[in-house]
Amino acid sequence: MKSFSNQLYLFFMIITGSIFAVLGIILGQLFPFFLKNYFDRNKIPYDAETFRHINSQYFFVLFILMAIALLLISFGAYRLVRNMIDPLENITKTAKELSKGNYRARAYAMGPSTILELRSSINNLARTLQEIEKTREVEEERLKTLIENMGSALIMIGREGNVSIVNGQFLHGFDLSLDEVRGKNFNTLGLPKNIEQFIDHVFLTEEPYRKQIEIELHHEILYKQVYGAPVVGEHGRWLGVVIVMHDITELIRLEQIRKDFVANVSHELRTPITSIKGFSETLLDGAFKDEKMLLSFLDIIHQESNRLQMLINDLLELSKIEQHGYTVSNVPTSLQDVLIRAVDVTSPRLDEKNMQFSVDIVRDVVVMGDSNRLIQIFTNLIANAITYSPEDTTITLRIKENKEYGIVEVEDQGIGIDKNELPRIFERFYRVDKARSRNSGGTGLGLAIVKHLVEAHHGKLDIVSEVGKGTCIKIMIPLKKRI
Repeated sequence: MKSFSNQLYLFFMIITGSIFAVLGIILGQLFPFFLKNYFDRNKIPYDAETFRHINSQYFFVLFILMAIALLLISFGAYRLVRNMIDPLENITKTAKELSKGNYRARAYAMGPSTILELRSSINNLARTLQEIEKTREVEEERLKTLIENMGSALIMIGREGNVSIVNGQFLHGFDLSLDEVRGKNFNTLGLPKNIEQFIDHVFLTEEPYRKQIEIELHHEILYKQVYGAPVVGEHGRWLGVVIVMHDITELIRLEQIRKDFVANVSHELRTPITSIKGFSETLLDGAFKDEKMLLSFLDIIHQESNRLQMLINDLLELSKIEQHGYTVSNVPTSLQDVLIRAVDVTSPRLDEKNMQFSVDIVRDVVVMGDSNRLIQIFTNLIANAITYSPEDTTITLRIKENKEYGIVEVEDQGIGIDKNELPRIFERFYRVDKARSRNSGGTGLGLAIVKHLVEAHHGKLDIVSEVGKGTCIKIMIPLKKRI
């Protein structure tokens, strides 16, 4: 209604100005004639100078009236044109905002029915686009949630080889951050070579491909069931490849354990059982009459029975630790106190080989852990260091910390471990030097127990070794949270 009143007002101004202009033109043409007749009829004398003077005054007034008429017409026409253009400019501005992705923009133009219909169409389009955008965001969030919470590692690589999508499982599995991966070429990420070769194969063949891959990560052998497939968009356009990795390490490991357990246990039990059986048979055959031989054989039987007991205890301990849901009691624990107790336990064995400890502790560190289990971890590590080190050497113990973990390092000057054997040293019954370990009474289960206990503490384990120079094992346990 207001728009109609404005239009009527402008139309009235234009008509009024036009009437003024027309009247001015007509009067301008008839005024001299009427003036001359007026003077003649009233017999008023006049000369040419007087007539020109009156005529000029009249035309001055007429000029003023014409100027006013022109201003009225111009103003009315300008306002009328602006009333037509402004709605169009408003609608155009709204359309530009929509093209930029601002689907909340709305047109508020007023005018004739054509303008109102155009405004309504633009606003309906904006609402439709806004609903489509909301639907797209919901679907994108669902897809993101699905990708992030799937149990397998996923990476999508574009046509040029740059990473476009990656989930947390992939980043965590290869110790990468999102900034290190997103938009980067997959060949620059430092992935294992066989993974890179698998991706190259999918790129080259542009066909689905499945393969079981064995990779070494953090001195540990991992098994991945890898599936790759090309990503094809609309109209058959090739967009890149998607790679999905299922971690089957535990399945392979359990399968291998089932195969090896009987063989390993029987192999480990054979020596003590054979010794006990052989020496006991010898004694029964009459050797018991020789007191010196009797004592020697009984001592050997005692040692072998101790070894058998240690093996069974370690198997039971490892079985308990490996049970699903096994947890430790995490309480604030001093690493220094734990290390002192571990040193006290292993000192007799250290003295037997005339070795010594070198302690590097700047200050104590408090972690969240089970003190008894931590003592078990460090006792095993120190005992291993003593076993695999020559006499008159030094074992160095260090306590450090970073932002997340309290760190204990156990470093020896022993035989060291070959790089190819590092990934296997945490396996059950695996020995770097089998003869030395057996002679010292080791069961081959100590490091397997250490690994599981560290994982139960949500910690990390790292090992650096050089053949002939020694080994440094680093244990990282989460720090006590500072309030």
